[in-house]
Amino acid sequence: MPPDVRKGSAFPLDLPFDSSEASPRKLRRSLLEDLRETPAGKPNAFRTSGGEADSNALSENPLSASSRSAAILPTPEEFAVLSSFERFAFRVTHRMNLGNWKRFWTWCQGVFGAGWIQLATYNLMRVYGLENIEAVDHGRPILLVANHRSFFDMYTVSTVLFRRTRWRKQLFFPVRGRFFYQSLAGMFVNLVMGWWSMYPPFFVTGEDPIAEKRPFDKYSMRRLAQLCREGAGNVIGFHPEGTRNKGAGAYSFLRPQPGVGKLIKDANPQVIPVFIAGLGNKLAKQVLGNWFGGDKIRIHFGKQLDLSEFMLKRDRVRTYKEIADFVMSRIAELGEEDRELMTKDSAGASRPS
Repeated sequence: MPPDVRKGSAFPLDLPFDSSEASPRKLRRSLLEDLRETPAGKPNAFRTSGGEADSNALSENPLSASSRSAAILPTPEEFAVLSSFERFAFRVTHRMNLGNWKRFWTWCQGVFGAGWIQLATYNLMRVYGLENIEAVDHGRPILLVANHRSFFDMYTVSTVLFRRTRWRKQLFFPVRGRFFYQSLAGMFVNLVMGWWSMYPPFFVTGEDPIAEKRPFDKYSMRRLAQLCREGAGNVIGFHPEGTRNKGAGAYSFLRPQPGVGKLIKDANPQVIPVFIAGLGNKLAKQVLGNWFGGDKIRIHFGKQLDLSEFMLKRDRVRTYKEIADFVMSRIAELGEEDRELMTKDSAGASRPS
C-alpha cells in the first residue's frame, strides 16, 4: 500500500478534509475501500486486453517498488483553491487512479468500456499505423498527442489500444475540471465513460478559465509529468490544441498550446502523434451511424517522434512553443495522409463498375 494512503481509506493522508463535507465522508466509509489481496497474491480473475484470462494481469510493474516514487500530492496551498466539492471529487478520482483500484478500473475499461465502443463502431473503424505504437518501449510511458474535434476522440483511441494490442497498459486523460470535478454528473460520466481515467484535472484551460485555481493546475502539471516519466504501461492521451476544434474542416487545426511542450520537456516521454477523423459529437447519431451509413472513423498512429534536439535547449517558453509546433506539424502530416486516402477512396467509388 502506498505510504500516503491510510489503510481502509480511499483518501491520501496529506489532503485536509473539511468537516463540513459530511456526504462525501459517508460515501468514503460505505463505497470506497481498497481492493484486498488474496492469500495467493493479487486477484487473478482479470483478463488481458486481448480478452483471455491471465493470472499475471495484475502483477507488479517491471519497475521495482524501490524505483517508483509515490504519487505526488498537492500542497495545502494548492489544494485550498478548490471548492469543497472539487476537493472531494479530486480525492476520489486520485485514489481510483492508484494501485489496485487503477488495475481494477483498467480491467473494466478494457472489457466493458472498449467492448461497447467496439460494438458501436466496428463497421466504421479504420486504423492505420498501429505498428508504430507496437514498436515503442512498453516499459516506459507513452504520450499520445492527438488533434481534438470530438468528445469521443480518446474513447475510440483507447478502444483500439485495448482491443488490438496485448501489452499491459493503464490510461490517463488529463481533462478540464470544470465539469468532471464540479458536479456529481461529471463524476458519473468520468466513471461510466472513462472508468475514472479522466485525470488529472486542469481548471485554467480552454474557454472560461478559472484563474484563481491556477495554483492547483501547477500541481496537476507536476502530477502529469510524473505519469509521463514513471510507470511501465502508462499511456497518456493529450490534445495539444488545448480545446475542441469546432471548425468545419477535418484537416484544419487550432494553434497548439505550449503546455504540451513543457510536459514533453519536463518528462521526456515517448511521443506518438495521432490523427483522428470521422467522429461527431452527438452520441446517439454516432452510435446509429455504425449501422446506417455513418462517416468512417479513421485513426492514424504516427512513428515515435525524435525530440532529442529540443531536450538540449533551454527550459523556457520559447522552447515549449517550438516543441508544440513540431508535434502539431506531425499530426498535420498524418492528416494529409488521411486526406490522400479519402481522395483515393472517393475516386474509386465514383468509377463505373
